[in-house]
Amino acid sequence: MSAASVIGIVNQKGGTGKTTTCVNLGVDLAHEGKKVLLVDCDPQGSLTISLGHPQPDALSVTLADLMTGVQNDSPVRPSEGILHHEEGVDLLPANISLAGMEVSLVNAMSRENILKRVLEHYSRDYDHILLDCSPSLGMLTINALAASERLIIPVQAQYLSIKGVEQLLGTVARVKRNLNHGLRIDGVLLTMVDSRTNNSRDIMNLLRETYGGKIHIFDAMIPRSVRAAEISAEGKSIFEHDPGGKVAQAYHALTKEVLQLEAQRQKHKSDPVR
Repeated sequence: MSAASVIGIVNQKGGTGKTTTCVNLGVDLAHEGKKVLLVDCDPQGSLTISLGHPQPDALSVTLADLMTGVQNDSPVRPSEGILHHEEGVDLLPANISLAGMEVSLVNAMSRENILKRVLEHYSRDYDHILLDCSPSLGMLTINALAASERLIIPVQAQYLSIKGVEQLLGTVARVKRNLNHGLRIDGVLLTMVDSRTNNSRDIMNLLRETYGGKIHIFDAMIPRSVRAAEISAEGKSIFEHDPGGKVAQAYHALTKEVLQLEAQRQKHKSDPVR
């Protein structure tokens, strides 16, 4: 198996659907026959909780331990920290101990690449590694950007959320310039869309006007749904909770787009230079 494609799901604003997107995209990639690792890069442990571990602080090995091991030149065993989920994905969990990494990374050698070095131990075992980034632009998120090949930016269908994307794009541009020349944005994903209002259509038009020339806007849009909000408490994906519903259909459409973009880039790489 070739090295995994690392996809960061990132937005410094909270409440945009990053964790929900990470879970459901990951599970649906597994449905498509892909081997998937989900990595919780947020000290709040939202991804870990959403995948059925309601007490993340009780876990014995988490991402913070693995990053500390890399910092201290202690070898990481690929099986360390991995939790298996019944829907076919694996998880590298996080808890509040990851918050301490923000402080310790400040003085670390090659501090922006600690997460990348952790993921190298897992890369050959998976087709896709999805990073659920913390809602900040701190050192943990910089590590995630440095480790990613591709980014998905979930944006809530609100005017202020779209305006906030500009700051994130500036950070991505700096990381691409200084740390990770191959970093690409797969696209902006509109989440919590209420199709009953004109506002969502206006927001979509604004998004395309503002960023459409520079960044791909996913055709898939994730609708607002009470059922989608319920799943984090159940430790399941939307495909298990409500497989025939509109949210599951939307995330399946996103999966298809992500795989299509990947295939196009692979084809572009393999095409001889004309």
